[in-house]
Amino acid sequence: MAKRDAKRPIITLRSTAGTGSTYTTRKNRTNTRERLELRKYDPRVRRHVTFREDR
Repeated sequence: MAKRDAKRPIITLRSTAGTGSTYTTRKNRTNTRERLELRKYDPRVRRHVTFREDR
């Protein structure tokens, strides 16, 4: 089985629309030091919104 890598932690992306929707993903901490911001689909407001990394 593969070991969990400390350089690629699991992060939570939380919706900025205030709905509480989340996505989980992994990021490479060596290459991407700042917090991630991605535009993804929020099913509660039925449109694409910005999701920010939540720690």
